[in-house]
Order: sequence, then structure tokens, then C-alpha cells
Amino acid sequence: MNDDSSEMSQIGLLKQKLQATKVALEEINDDRNSKLIALTQFITQMSLACKGQNLELDNKLAKLRVNMGNFEHLDEVLPELPEIERLLKSQYHHVMGKLEQGRSGLTNFSRELLRIKHIPEKLSREISIFRQELSKPFHSLWDYIPKVEQLISYYEQALLQNVQDEPLIILPIHRQLSYELAQLISDIEFPKAQREQVLRLKDILASDSLQVETLLEAYQTILRLLLENIAREKATSQEFLQTLNDALTSVRDIVSESFSQTQHSQQLKQQLNGEINNQVNNVLNSLNEIDEISQLKQKVTEHLAEIQNRLARKEALEQREMALLQKSVNTLRKELADLSAETLSYRERLCEQQKINQLDSLTQLPNRAALDERMDQEFRRFQHNNSTLWVAVADIDHFKQINDSFGHSTGDKTLQVIAMALKNSLRDTEFVARYGGEEFVLLIPDVSANDIAQLLNRVREKIKNIPFKFKNQRITVTLSIGAAQVLNGEHILDTFERADAALYKAKHESRDRVIID
Repeated sequence: MNDDSSEMSQIGLLKQKLQATKVALEEINDDRNSKLIALTQFITQMSLACKGQNLELDNKLAKLRVNMGNFEHLDEVLPELPEIERLLKSQYHHVMGKLEQGRSGLTNFSRELLRIKHIPEKLSREISIFRQELSKPFHSLWDYIPKVEQLISYYEQALLQNVQDEPLIILPIHRQLSYELAQLISDIEFPKAQREQVLRLKDILASDSLQVETLLEAYQTILRLLLENIAREKATSQEFLQTLNDALTSVRDIVSESFSQTQHSQQLKQQLNGEINNQVNNVLNSLNEIDEISQLKQKVTEHLAEIQNRLARKEALEQREMALLQKSVNTLRKELADLSAETLSYRERLCEQQKINQLDSLTQLPNRAALDERMDQEFRRFQHNNSTLWVAVADIDHFKQINDSFGHSTGDKTLQVIAMALKNSLRDTEFVARYGGEEFVLLIPDVSANDIAQLLNRVREKIKNIPFKFKNQRITVTLSIGAAQVLNGEHILDTFERADAALYKAKHESRDRVIID
């Protein structure tokens, strides 16, 4: 009777061990789910890093992030992956196409250089070798930029060779180029370290003693500054991509190692489960075959000891596997946190750069890129609400005379004052941007045809009454404005053309007036 009780106790203990094994397996599954969550978060951050390449691709990646945030929707992700892959390939081919166009342009330009008269033989050979190198396709933007720099160098050498023996006379076209270069410089946002040099260049371009050589040097300096900025952005992008690549390599190694360890552990656990089942079967066989209690007790004790030994080995194996999995998850989480911080920093810089790129550096008004975006928004709103929308183009009268008489710095200050006055003359729902040079574009919604002329004339009069004073001489600065209403069935760009035509008419009808198309 005591032996039966001992046997039942041993079997109960065996059941407890088996239940503990089941609980351990459930904990491993939970840990794997935790690892899957970490991988999902990493993929989400990777998709955010790809944002901004293509609008359709951005939408697909946004949907991917939403679906991956819920395990129940993971099945919806798989059908989307081929389309995302197609968009990524399409974007790659688009970039490659642009690079091929750039290569073709460099080839054509180098051919024109070879046609220059009296070009040195050495330079001609170098350009010919350069053209042969251009026969190889570009694989990235970083292959393209050095070629541009090299071609600029050839152009400078050819230009110097052809002009060094002849005195260059400053012509009206050179003055015009100087003015246009100064305007372009004003439209570009240079880093703080370069601004003082750029301001000196603008003063040189506005000087009455401007020489052709000085103008060429100014163009060369601006090109080099721009190339420096491109190279700086390239270095920053490469650093970020290297960080991204290192993180991906670490994740790949962690996942690969974890997968191998899991496979090995699974094989060992299957082997131990088989041995445990064999021992249990041996216990059952002994119960059926042996009649002597003492002998049966001895056999059952031996089998139970073997079972206990294998359960201990299995428990140790599972603890080791859980420790390795925990280590892998912790490492993965650290890599993800580092990558998230790096991605956040890069995104913040991109957002800041995007804001700068949509702001005119001189007047602090939205620039042409921002205008295009706002025109699209207002046009969609017009189509949806069927409300009124006006496009007005304003131009400062005789602005070139201000630059010629008082200098470009005075012209810049004039633009800044007028820009601020225009901005302060409009409501929050209305919009003004610098279109280029001395032209501004206004988008005015929700104003009737009876009121638009009064509104624009009020703006014109406000500018006219600003007390400008240059070199102790009071100057009245006026605006000419042309405006047109967006019509049903008409695109807003067509409206802009009508407003621009109205401005042209105002400029040729004594200026300082508003004409409504």
C-alpha cells in the first residue's frame, strides 16, 4: 500500500514537471512575440527614414506602418510588399534616369568645349580623356558631382586661355548678368559661415568699377560655395547611411544568431522529450510486466531518476535559451533606440532645411516653391467649396533705377520693407510670396468682384505712402498690380497667366495702378 502511494506521488511529481515545462514553453513564445514587436518597430522606423522620396511610396509606407502596429493586420501587409518593392525599384530607375540625363549633358558640354578656338593641346587631350570616362554610367549622385567640378575646371582653363591676351570691356550685358547674379544670391540660403563672403560679393557686383574678370570670379566663387554645400550634405547623408547600414548589419547578425540558437535548442528539446516519453513508457511497461513489489519499486525508481535527470537538463537548456534570447532582444532594443535617435535628428534637420528651402532669405516671405504648394492647396479648396479665389501679381515700378542709382544693398532694403508691408496688409487667410526679383504674388480667397479692386488699391496706396529716403533724397516707390479671378473649368496656372498679362498692361499704362482682368 505504501509502495502504491509512493508510485502515485512520483507520477504526480512527473505531472508537475511536465506542467512546468509547458509554462516555460509559453514564456518562450511570449519572449519571441516581444522580439517580433521590436523588429516591427525597427521596420517602422526604417520606413520613416525612406520618407520624402516619392508621394505614392510615402502613402504605401504610411499604410505599412499602420498595419504593422497591430499583429492582427499583419496578413494585410504581405500583399502590399510587392507594390512597395515595385515603387522602390521605380524610384531607383527614376534617379538613374536623371543621372543619365546629367551624363548626357556633361558629354554635350565637353564636346562644345573642344570647339573653342586656340584651346591648348594638353587641355584638349584632358577633355578627350574626360569624355571617354563619361561613357561609363553613373551609379549615384556622388559619381556625378566630381565630374561637374572637373568640367568647370576645364571651362575655366579654356576661358582664361581665350581672354588673357585681350582686354575685356564691361558691356551692358555684363551689368545685367551682375544684377541677375546678385538676385540669385539673394534667393539662396547660404550657411552662416558663408554669409559674410556672400555679402562682400554682392557689394562687388553692385560696384561701379565692376570688371569682367571680377564678374567671372564672382560666378566661380558662388559655384564653389554651392559645391561645398553639396559636398557637406553628401558627407552628412553618407554618415547617416553608414549608421543605418551598421544598425541593419547588427540586426541581421542578431536575428541570424538567434535563429540558429533557436533551431539548435529545438532539436535538443525534441531529443529530451523523446527520452522522457521513453522513460514514461518504460515505467508503464514495468507496471505491467513485474509482479514483485520490491523489484517494481526499484525499476520505477530508476526510471523516475532518469526522467528527473532529463527534466533537469531540459530546464537548464530552456533557461540558457531564454537568457540568450533576452540578451538578443536587449541588444536589438539598444540598436533600435540608437537608430531612432539618429533618424529623429536627421528628420529634424531635414524639416528645418525644408522650411529654409521654402522661405526667401532676403524678404523672409514664402518663396516660389512655397507659392506653388499654396496655389495647389487654394485651388483644391476652390474646387471643393466653389468659393471665390483671386490671383494678383505685383511688381515694383522702376526698381532697376533704385539699384543703379543707390546700389544693390539699398535695393535689398527696399524689397524687405515692401515685403513686410505687403504681409501686414493681408488677412491671415490671404497669402503673399516673392515670385522673383521685384515681383510678388498674392492669393486672395473669399473676396467679391466688387471689393477686390478696393483691396488691391489699398495695398498699392500703402506702399506708395512709405517714406523711403536714400542718400538724403526722398523717393516714392510704387507698385503696379494685375489680378484675375479663378474661373470654373480653369486651372489656377491659367489664371496666373491672365493676372500676369494684366500686370503687363498696367506697367505700360503709366504704372502705379491696378488692373483687373
